Amino acid sequence: MPPARPTTLVTGASAGIGATFARDLAARGHDLILTARRVERLESLANELSTRHGCTVTVLPADLADPQAVAVLCDTIAQRGLTVDWLVNNAGYGVPGTFEANDWATHEAFIRVLMTAPAELAWRLLPGMRQRGYGRIINVASLAGHVPGSAGHTLYAASKAYLIKFSQSLALENRHLGVNVCALCPGFTWSEFHDVTGTRELMNKLPKFMWQTAEAVVREGYDAVERGEIVHVTGGVNRFIKALVKLLPDRLALSLSARESRRYRALESHQ
Repeated sequence: MPPARPTTLVTGASAGIGATFARDLAARGHDLILTARRVERLESLANELSTRHGCTVTVLPADLADPQAVAVLCDTIAQRGLTVDWLVNNAGYGVPGTFEANDWATHEAFIRVLMTAPAELAWRLLPGMRQRGYGRIINVASLAGHVPGSAGHTLYAASKAYLIKFSQSLALENRHLGVNVCALCPGFTWSEFHDVTGTRELMNKLPKFMWQTAEAVVREGYDAVERGEIVHVTGGVNRFIKALVKLLPDRLALSLSARESRRYRALESHQ
């Protein structure tokens, strides 16, 4: 049975989809644990949500690229007597440029944040969910995990495909114990993501119908995990793209990806 007031841990909660998840869940009666690197933004969001919704919001800043960050974060949560009922693995970013254009430390940090940290958080928090017979895990993946990889941002699609497969296996292992796991796969979403990666100008060339608001993505994600959907692609346009790519021969799909990479991917790093 779900608790009267579930507690949700949201990673990457300082902006974008993460902050929107926090706002949405606070409005639904959740207490929150927010983590990201930008302390000021987290504290501002915590004040906003506790004032507006009367929820308890705990701010625990962390850099998930640090190999010890997840263990420290979970230990702190346990020491404070908090129980995590929902986990939203949202933290992420993009690394512009081709693979060899960035040093290995950059790639290693990316892998830790987008792949290792979500898996470790699930591993550390799942036992409590299983024991209580209730839990929800949303791994924010991407439409990019369903389509051929592109030139530039080399590890991004690969990391999202990993999250999708990881979520599928995790869901099958835990759904009989009351723990639902969902890979949420948005397409282009209005947020700071493209400003940070330096691709805003390229993204502005996309037609408006390709974009969704973060609010729409979060609503779909909430509904999907609650009904037990394991992989959910948001928006009709994105679901059409996924279906189309599955029907195309691999050679043609990869050719289309290569063409679009030249139009919308940053092939030079911004180091």
